[in-house]
Amino acid sequence: MVEAKPPKHVVIVGDGQMALVLSDVLAVRGTLTTLLCPFESESVALNAARASVRLPGFTLPSALRVTADASVLREADLVVCAIPTQYIRATFTRVSPWMRPEAPIVSIAKGIEVDSFRLPCEILSEVCASHGVAALSGPSIAAELARRLPAVLVAASTDLALAECVQATFTAPWLKVYVSQDLVGVELAGACKNVIAIAAGVADGMGLGANAKSAILARGLAEIARIGVALGGNLETFFGVAGAGDLATTCFAPEGRNRSFGERLGRGEKVEQALAGTISVVEGVPTARALVRIAKERAIDLPICEAVAAMVCDGLNPHDALAQLMSRPSTTERIG
Repeated sequence: MVEAKPPKHVVIVGDGQMALVLSDVLAVRGTLTTLLCPFESESVALNAARASVRLPGFTLPSALRVTADASVLREADLVVCAIPTQYIRATFTRVSPWMRPEAPIVSIAKGIEVDSFRLPCEILSEVCASHGVAALSGPSIAAELARRLPAVLVAASTDLALAECVQATFTAPWLKVYVSQDLVGVELAGACKNVIAIAAGVADGMGLGANAKSAILARGLAEIARIGVALGGNLETFFGVAGAGDLATTCFAPEGRNRSFGERLGRGEKVEQALAGTISVVEGVPTARALVRIAKERAIDLPICEAVAAMVCDGLNPHDALAQLMSRPSTTERIG
Protein backbone atom coordinates (compact mmCIF):
# COMPACT_ATOMS: atom_id res chain seq x y z
CA MET A 1 0.00 0.00 0.00
CA VAL A 2 1.35 3.42 -1.00
CA GLU A 3 1.24 6.15 1.64
CA ALA A 4 -0.60 9.33 0.65
CA LYS A 5 2.41 11.56 1.25
CA PRO A 6 4.76 13.16 -1.29
CA PRO A 7 7.85 11.15 -2.27
CA LYS A 8 11.36 12.36 -1.50
CA HIS A 9 12.76 11.79 -5.00
CA VAL A 10 10.84 11.79 -8.29
CA VAL A 11 12.37 10.70 -11.59
CA ILE A 12 10.56 11.90 -14.72
CA VAL A 13 11.21 9.64 -17.69
CA GLY A 14 10.95 11.84 -20.78
CA ASP A 15 11.76 15.44 -21.67
CA GLY A 16 8.65 16.72 -23.44
CA GLN A 17 6.60 19.78 -22.53
CA MET A 18 4.63 18.22 -19.67
CA ALA A 19 7.78 16.67 -18.22
CA LEU A 20 9.33 20.13 -18.08
CA VAL A 21 6.38 21.92 -16.46
CA LEU A 22 5.87 19.17 -13.89
CA SER A 23 9.51 19.53 -12.92
CA ASP A 24 8.66 23.15 -12.08
CA VAL A 25 5.75 22.04 -9.87
CA LEU A 26 8.02 19.65 -8.02
CA ALA A 27 10.75 22.26 -7.68
CA VAL A 28 8.34 24.69 -5.99
CA ARG A 29 7.39 21.94 -3.57
CA GLY A 30 11.07 21.32 -2.80
CA THR A 31 10.97 17.75 -4.12
CA LEU A 32 14.27 16.32 -5.36
CA THR A 33 13.63 15.74 -9.06
CA THR A 34 15.61 14.19 -11.91
CA LEU A 35 14.72 14.37 -15.60
CA LEU A 36 15.75 11.15 -17.37
CA CYS A 37 16.16 11.90 -21.08
CA PRO A 38 15.71 9.05 -23.57
CA PHE A 39 18.82 10.14 -25.48
CA GLU A 40 22.25 11.31 -24.34
CA SER A 41 22.35 14.16 -26.88
CA GLU A 42 19.16 15.66 -25.46
CA SER A 43 20.49 15.39 -21.93
CA VAL A 44 23.67 17.25 -22.88
CA ALA A 45 21.71 19.98 -24.69
CA LEU A 46 19.27 20.49 -21.80
CA ASN A 47 22.05 20.65 -19.24
CA ALA A 48 23.93 23.19 -21.30
CA ALA A 49 21.01 25.48 -22.19
CA ARG A 50 18.68 24.80 -19.21
CA ALA A 51 15.93 25.39 -21.76
CA SER A 52 14.17 23.43 -24.52
CA VAL A 53 12.94 24.34 -27.99
CA ARG A 54 9.83 22.32 -27.13
CA LEU A 55 8.76 24.94 -24.59
CA PRO A 56 10.04 28.40 -25.58
CA GLY A 57 10.54 30.85 -22.73
CA PHE A 58 10.70 28.17 -20.03
CA THR A 59 13.82 27.81 -17.91
CA LEU A 60 14.54 24.53 -16.15
CA PRO A 61 14.51 24.78 -12.34
CA SER A 62 18.02 25.29 -11.01
CA ALA A 63 17.77 22.27 -8.71
CA LEU A 64 16.55 19.92 -11.48
CA ARG A 65 19.01 17.20 -12.37
CA VAL A 66 19.12 16.10 -16.01
CA THR A 67 20.68 12.85 -17.16
CA ALA A 68 20.41 10.00 -19.66
CA ASP A 69 21.74 7.46 -17.15
CA ALA A 70 18.86 5.10 -16.27
CA SER A 71 20.63 3.99 -13.08
CA VAL A 72 19.24 7.12 -11.43
CA LEU A 73 15.96 5.20 -11.19
CA ARG A 74 17.51 3.26 -8.29
CA GLU A 75 16.96 6.39 -6.19
CA ALA A 76 13.34 7.09 -7.22
CA ASP A 77 10.44 6.88 -4.78
CA LEU A 78 8.06 7.77 -7.63
CA VAL A 79 8.55 7.48 -11.39
CA VAL A 80 6.69 9.65 -13.92
CA CYS A 81 6.14 8.24 -17.39
CA ALA A 82 6.29 11.20 -19.76
CA ILE A 83 6.90 9.09 -22.86
CA PRO A 84 4.47 9.16 -25.84
CA THR A 85 2.17 6.14 -25.73
CA GLN A 86 3.58 4.38 -28.79
CA TYR A 87 7.07 4.35 -27.21
CA ILE A 88 6.22 3.46 -23.59
CA ARG A 89 6.65 -0.28 -23.99
CA ALA A 90 10.13 -0.08 -25.53
CA THR A 91 11.34 2.64 -23.18
CA PHE A 92 10.21 1.02 -19.94
CA THR A 93 11.37 -2.42 -21.04
CA ARG A 94 14.80 -0.82 -21.24
CA VAL A 95 14.75 1.18 -17.99
CA SER A 96 12.61 -0.95 -15.67
CA PRO A 97 15.49 -3.17 -14.48
CA TRP A 98 16.86 -0.10 -12.68
CA MET A 99 13.60 0.67 -10.86
CA ARG A 100 12.94 -0.20 -7.23
CA PRO A 101 10.03 -2.71 -7.03
CA GLU A 102 8.13 -0.54 -4.55
CA ALA A 103 8.32 2.64 -6.65
CA PRO A 104 4.93 3.42 -8.26
CA ILE A 105 4.64 4.87 -11.77
CA VAL A 106 2.50 7.85 -12.77
CA SER A 107 1.67 8.17 -16.46
CA ILE A 108 0.98 11.52 -18.08
CA ALA A 109 0.75 9.98 -21.57
CA LYS A 110 -2.53 10.15 -23.51
CA GLY A 111 -3.15 7.58 -26.21
CA ILE A 112 -3.82 3.97 -27.15
CA GLU A 113 -1.10 1.57 -28.31
CA VAL A 114 -1.99 0.73 -31.90
CA ASP A 115 -1.15 -2.98 -32.11
CA SER A 116 -2.32 -4.04 -28.65
CA PHE A 117 -5.12 -1.49 -27.93
CA ARG A 118 -3.51 -0.97 -24.51
CA LEU A 119 -3.79 2.26 -22.54
CA PRO A 120 -0.59 3.75 -21.03
CA CYS A 121 -1.11 2.32 -17.54
CA GLU A 122 -1.99 -1.07 -19.02
CA ILE A 123 1.30 -1.07 -20.92
CA LEU A 124 3.19 -0.11 -17.77
CA SER A 125 1.46 -2.84 -15.77
CA GLU A 126 2.53 -5.41 -18.35
CA VAL A 127 6.14 -4.23 -18.53
CA CYS A 128 6.57 -3.32 -14.85
CA ALA A 129 4.35 -5.91 -13.19
CA SER A 130 5.43 -5.28 -9.59
CA HIS A 131 4.75 -1.55 -9.66
CA GLY A 132 1.59 0.34 -8.78
CA VAL A 133 0.32 2.56 -11.61
CA ALA A 134 -1.62 5.81 -11.77
CA ALA A 135 -2.51 8.44 -14.36
CA LEU A 136 -2.35 12.22 -14.06
CA SER A 137 -4.61 13.78 -16.66
CA GLY A 138 -6.86 16.71 -17.50
CA PRO A 139 -6.76 20.05 -19.36
CA SER A 140 -3.07 20.86 -19.34
CA ILE A 141 -1.67 23.18 -21.99
CA ALA A 142 2.01 23.14 -21.09
CA ALA A 143 2.66 26.75 -22.13
CA GLU A 144 0.05 27.91 -19.61
CA LEU A 145 1.39 25.69 -16.83
CA ALA A 146 4.85 27.07 -17.58
CA ARG A 147 3.45 30.54 -16.79
CA ARG A 148 1.87 29.11 -13.63
CA LEU A 149 -1.65 29.88 -14.75
CA PRO A 150 -4.31 28.03 -12.70
CA ALA A 151 -5.20 24.50 -13.81
CA VAL A 152 -7.00 21.42 -12.50
CA LEU A 153 -5.97 17.79 -13.10
CA VAL A 154 -7.15 14.34 -11.97
CA ALA A 155 -4.97 11.71 -10.32
CA ALA A 156 -6.48 8.30 -11.09
CA SER A 157 -5.63 4.83 -9.82
CA THR A 158 -7.52 1.75 -8.74
CA ASP A 159 -5.40 2.09 -5.58
CA LEU A 160 -6.93 5.07 -3.76
CA ALA A 161 -3.84 5.56 -1.61
CA LEU A 162 -1.66 5.86 -4.71
CA ALA A 163 -4.06 8.36 -6.28
CA GLU A 164 -3.90 10.41 -3.08
CA CYS A 165 -0.09 10.20 -3.12
CA VAL A 166 -0.05 11.58 -6.67
CA GLN A 167 -2.50 14.28 -5.60
CA ALA A 168 -0.22 15.31 -2.74
CA THR A 169 2.87 15.23 -4.96
CA PHE A 170 1.61 17.52 -7.72
CA THR A 171 -0.64 19.97 -5.90
CA ALA A 172 0.77 23.51 -6.13
CA PRO A 173 -0.57 27.05 -5.65
CA TRP A 174 -1.59 27.12 -9.33
CA LEU A 175 -2.37 23.41 -9.74
CA LYS A 176 -5.33 21.67 -8.10
CA VAL A 177 -5.55 17.88 -8.29
CA TYR A 178 -8.69 15.78 -7.83
CA VAL A 179 -8.69 12.04 -7.11
CA SER A 180 -10.46 9.28 -9.05
CA GLN A 181 -10.43 5.49 -8.97
CA ASP A 182 -11.72 5.27 -12.56
CA LEU A 183 -8.30 4.72 -14.12
CA VAL A 184 -9.70 3.27 -17.36
CA GLY A 185 -12.17 6.13 -17.83
CA VAL A 186 -9.61 8.85 -17.16
CA GLU A 187 -7.09 7.33 -19.57
CA LEU A 188 -9.70 6.71 -22.27
CA ALA A 189 -10.92 10.30 -21.99
CA GLY A 190 -7.38 11.58 -22.41
CA ALA A 191 -6.76 9.37 -25.43
CA CYS A 192 -10.03 9.91 -27.28
CA LYS A 193 -10.12 13.69 -26.91
CA ASN A 194 -7.03 13.96 -29.14
CA VAL A 195 -8.96 12.43 -32.02
CA ILE A 196 -11.87 14.85 -31.61
CA ALA A 197 -9.37 17.72 -31.36
CA ILE A 198 -8.05 16.82 -34.81
CA ALA A 199 -11.60 17.12 -36.15
CA ALA A 200 -11.98 20.50 -34.39
CA GLY A 201 -8.74 21.65 -35.97
CA VAL A 202 -9.94 20.57 -39.41
CA ALA A 203 -13.02 22.73 -38.85
CA ASP A 204 -10.76 25.67 -37.98
CA GLY A 205 -8.65 25.12 -41.08
CA MET A 206 -11.71 24.95 -43.31
CA GLY A 207 -13.22 28.06 -41.70
CA LEU A 208 -16.43 26.28 -40.72
CA GLY A 209 -17.19 28.60 -37.80
CA ALA A 210 -18.04 28.32 -34.13
CA ASN A 211 -21.35 26.50 -34.67
CA ALA A 212 -19.69 23.59 -36.45
CA LYS A 213 -16.81 23.41 -34.01
CA SER A 214 -19.12 23.37 -30.99
CA ALA A 215 -21.17 20.61 -32.60
CA ILE A 216 -17.97 18.59 -33.10
CA LEU A 217 -17.10 19.06 -29.44
CA ALA A 218 -20.58 18.06 -28.21
CA ARG A 219 -21.02 15.05 -30.46
CA GLY A 220 -17.37 14.13 -30.01
CA LEU A 221 -17.91 14.00 -26.26
CA ALA A 222 -20.85 11.66 -26.87
CA GLU A 223 -18.56 9.36 -28.88
CA ILE A 224 -15.91 9.45 -26.15
CA ALA A 225 -18.50 8.56 -23.50
CA ARG A 226 -19.98 5.84 -25.70
CA ILE A 227 -16.76 3.94 -26.27
CA GLY A 228 -15.43 4.80 -22.82
CA VAL A 229 -18.35 3.16 -21.03
CA ALA A 230 -18.20 0.18 -23.38
CA LEU A 231 -14.55 -0.34 -22.42
CA GLY A 232 -15.15 -0.11 -18.68
CA GLY A 233 -15.08 3.59 -17.80
CA ASN A 234 -17.65 5.38 -15.63
CA LEU A 235 -20.02 7.72 -17.50
CA GLU A 236 -19.52 10.61 -15.05
CA THR A 237 -15.77 10.62 -15.72
CA PHE A 238 -16.32 11.74 -19.30
CA PHE A 239 -18.29 14.80 -18.20
CA GLY A 240 -15.70 15.88 -15.64
CA VAL A 241 -12.27 17.53 -15.71
CA ALA A 242 -10.52 14.60 -17.42
CA GLY A 243 -13.29 14.32 -20.02
CA ALA A 244 -15.19 17.43 -21.06
CA GLY A 245 -12.59 19.72 -19.48
CA ASP A 246 -9.63 18.25 -21.33
CA LEU A 247 -11.63 17.98 -24.56
CA ALA A 248 -12.61 21.65 -24.51
CA THR A 249 -9.05 22.80 -23.89
CA THR A 250 -7.62 20.61 -26.60
CA CYS A 251 -10.22 21.66 -29.16
CA PHE A 252 -9.95 25.41 -28.55
CA ALA A 253 -6.41 26.16 -27.35
CA PRO A 254 -4.19 27.48 -30.19
CA GLU A 255 -1.21 25.58 -28.72
CA GLY A 256 -2.88 22.15 -28.85
CA ARG A 257 -0.79 20.04 -31.23
CA ASN A 258 -3.66 17.73 -32.23
CA ARG A 259 -5.91 20.70 -33.02
CA SER A 260 -3.06 22.46 -34.85
CA PHE A 261 -2.36 19.32 -36.88
CA GLY A 262 -6.04 19.14 -37.85
CA GLU A 263 -6.01 22.80 -38.83
CA ARG A 264 -3.16 22.09 -41.24
CA LEU A 265 -5.20 19.28 -42.78
CA GLY A 266 -8.20 21.59 -43.09
CA ARG A 267 -6.06 24.12 -44.96
CA GLY A 268 -5.10 21.51 -47.52
CA GLU A 269 -1.82 20.07 -46.27
CA LYS A 270 -1.20 16.34 -46.67
CA VAL A 271 -0.86 14.21 -43.55
CA GLU A 272 2.91 13.78 -43.90
CA GLN A 273 3.39 17.50 -44.43
CA ALA A 274 1.20 18.40 -41.44
CA LEU A 275 3.03 15.94 -39.19
CA ALA A 276 6.40 17.27 -40.31
CA GLY A 277 5.34 20.76 -39.26
CA THR A 278 4.61 19.64 -35.69
CA ILE A 279 7.45 19.44 -33.14
CA SER A 280 5.79 17.05 -30.69
CA VAL A 281 4.09 13.69 -31.25
CA VAL A 282 0.48 13.97 -32.51
CA GLU A 283 -1.04 11.17 -30.44
CA GLY A 284 -4.46 11.53 -32.07
CA VAL A 285 -3.20 9.98 -35.31
CA PRO A 286 -2.37 6.47 -34.05
CA THR A 287 -5.21 6.68 -31.52
CA ALA A 288 -7.76 7.31 -34.30
CA ARG A 289 -6.61 4.14 -36.04
CA ALA A 290 -6.86 2.12 -32.82
CA LEU A 291 -10.29 3.52 -31.87
CA VAL A 292 -11.84 2.68 -35.22
CA ARG A 293 -10.57 -0.89 -35.02
CA ILE A 294 -12.00 -1.28 -31.51
CA ALA A 295 -15.31 0.30 -32.54
CA LYS A 296 -15.72 -2.04 -35.51
CA GLU A 297 -15.05 -5.09 -33.35
CA ARG A 298 -17.66 -3.97 -30.80
CA ALA A 299 -20.15 -2.39 -33.25
CA ILE A 300 -19.86 1.04 -31.62
CA ASP A 301 -20.91 4.03 -33.72
CA LEU A 302 -18.12 6.66 -33.82
CA PRO A 303 -18.72 8.76 -36.95
CA ILE A 304 -16.39 11.64 -36.06
CA CYS A 305 -13.55 9.33 -35.02
CA GLU A 306 -14.09 7.30 -38.18
CA ALA A 307 -13.92 10.46 -40.31
CA VAL A 308 -10.64 11.47 -38.63
CA ALA A 309 -9.18 8.00 -39.14
CA ALA A 310 -10.18 8.11 -42.82
CA MET A 311 -8.43 11.48 -43.22
CA VAL A 312 -5.20 10.57 -41.41
CA CYS A 313 -4.92 6.93 -42.49
CA ASP A 314 -6.63 6.74 -45.89
CA GLY A 315 -6.12 10.25 -47.23
CA LEU A 316 -9.83 11.20 -47.31
CA ASN A 317 -10.24 14.84 -48.30
CA PRO A 318 -11.60 16.96 -45.40
CA HIS A 319 -14.39 18.32 -47.64
CA ASP A 320 -15.50 14.77 -48.43
CA ALA A 321 -15.32 13.86 -44.74
CA LEU A 322 -17.57 16.83 -43.92
CA ALA A 323 -20.02 15.83 -46.63
CA GLN A 324 -20.20 12.30 -45.24
CA LEU A 325 -20.90 13.54 -41.71
CA MET A 326 -23.55 16.04 -42.80
CA SER A 327 -25.33 13.45 -44.95
CA ARG A 328 -25.85 11.03 -42.06
CA PRO A 329 -29.54 10.48 -41.16
CA SER A 330 -30.91 12.88 -38.54
CA THR A 331 -32.10 10.91 -35.51
CA THR A 332 -32.83 11.51 -31.83
CA GLU A 333 -29.76 12.87 -30.06
CA ARG A 334 -28.26 10.35 -27.69
CA ILE A 335 -25.11 9.72 -25.68
CA GLY A 336 -25.11 5.92 -25.42
